[in-house]
Amino acid sequence: MENIKLKAFENNIKGKKVAVIGLGVSNIPLIDYLHNLMADVSVFDERDLNKLDKDIVKKIHDYGFELITGKNALHFLRGFNVIFRSPSCLPSTLQLMSEQKRGAIVTSEIEMLMNVCPCKIIGVTGSDGKTTTTTLIYEILKKGGYNCHLGGNIGIPLFTEVKNFKEDDIVILELSSFQLMGMEISPDISVITNISPNHLDKHSSYEEYIEAKKNIFKFQDENGKVVLNYDNDITRDLAKEVEGKVEFFSSKEKLDDGVILDDNTIKDCKDGVRKHIINVDEIHLRGLHNYENICAAIAATSDLVDLNTQVNAIKEFTGVKHRLEFVKEINGVKWYNDSIGTSPSRTIAGLNSFDEKIVLIAGGYDKQLDYKPLVKPILDKVSKLILMGDTASKIYKAVMEETERLEIVFPVYKCTSLEAAVTRAKNVAKPGEIVLFSPASASFDMFKNFEERGDKFKELVNKLN
Repeated sequence: MENIKLKAFENNIKGKKVAVIGLGVSNIPLIDYLHNLMADVSVFDERDLNKLDKDIVKKIHDYGFELITGKNALHFLRGFNVIFRSPSCLPSTLQLMSEQKRGAIVTSEIEMLMNVCPCKIIGVTGSDGKTTTTTLIYEILKKGGYNCHLGGNIGIPLFTEVKNFKEDDIVILELSSFQLMGMEISPDISVITNISPNHLDKHSSYEEYIEAKKNIFKFQDENGKVVLNYDNDITRDLAKEVEGKVEFFSSKEKLDDGVILDDNTIKDCKDGVRKHIINVDEIHLRGLHNYENICAAIAATSDLVDLNTQVNAIKEFTGVKHRLEFVKEINGVKWYNDSIGTSPSRTIAGLNSFDEKIVLIAGGYDKQLDYKPLVKPILDKVSKLILMGDTASKIYKAVMEETERLEIVFPVYKCTSLEAAVTRAKNVAKPGEIVLFSPASASFDMFKNFEERGDKFKELVNKLN
């Protein structure tokens, strides 16, 4: 069946003056798409020309599009019919507000996708847990036989693919406050994992940040559904503003209706009757925050798949790459990749996710962080500490100062490479223990980013036997 909304957009955009702000991941295919539709496009980017990808710059010139760069680029944003903003260019930007007042349509790749999408959309936002919850919803629905499309902050830019979507497909989007801000359409099913102060360097206030998050349900009608965290004061109170159905999840309260974590078991509650779904011992993901994410994903998909489908998908889900990602079990030792742990606070969260004793591999690029807060969690949770990289000496010094004060002996090994650290971990880990790679440091001393570092760790572990 022809997508009438998409066809109308394509017919309308031909020959129009269109501005694309920012040469980010989602806007590159958008530029190709607008060229094929014969729009009159100007591209703006506040970076200097020599900081942009040469191939993309050549493409823009080959298309005959105007390219305006530099910190004052938006001063030339005048006279456009449609403006596609990147998430980092907030609707409150003065030049955008001026153009909108003059009559321009200000939108984004993700908002336009939602406007022309022919199928059901599930959106996930929150200060923490968005990526894991979004990905788990995607995996549950795939297991249920749906043709699913993953996008927003993760996956691929979907707008240029929407022409291939069918009515019975499902789109699952991770949505940031920057993407939601100014949006005037909401997903059919919306999830807010939690809300706490975040991105206040970009938003003018905490209130603006919260208002942006609310757009994920604000434009639903009575047929919409919103999944909210009962344990978070802000999200619990948002239920009063929802026009459609509300479903709560909780790890602290025994709700009569909703999805809860109770005595290490996730349960579905309806009219006070609690149905066992899955015990946390059956789940690869670790940590209370992840059990809450699972509760949210169950609530979001409860009307679309049966319980067995949810359980099977959860049992198979090993986590999002580099976030407490289960890699392999070798001789009774489970190995986890937490390369996203680029700071002491992230590594502490990782350590607190396990009850077992941990062999911790840590260390990396020095961002001049304080490692003293990491010492107590290490002494409480870790059986052996393996250090590498630029921060190895700083972490070693912080740990040794405390062990000397406590007059205890604590095993610490220093290694010159990740390969050596993995080999050492295999030699010292005992059955029943966890090997956790959570560096508490950035990756730039040995790797170009945390993803490359995590992939290398997994490659090394998968070679072990």
